[in-house]
Amino acid sequence: MMQKCECYIHSLSKGGKHQLGEATIIRRLGDNDYLAEYRGLRCHAIYNPFAGRYFVDDVYGIIPKAQEFER
Repeated sequence: MMQKCECYIHSLSKGGKHQLGEATIIRRLGDNDYLAEYRGLRCHAIYNPFAGRYFVDDVYGIIPKAQEFER
């Protein structure tokens, strides 16, 4: 699946407003749960069909390398 795209990145949010950044969506992990990479961090992402974008959680959704392939 690997695709680079403009996504809303959690750590870039300012004053409650989402900011776009480039991330790579690597693969689907489950129902609306994706493995994404942003600045070398592997983390969870969800797709919001109303916004038409992925939301990448590089703050609370970081996936340790050991757990990355368990699913």
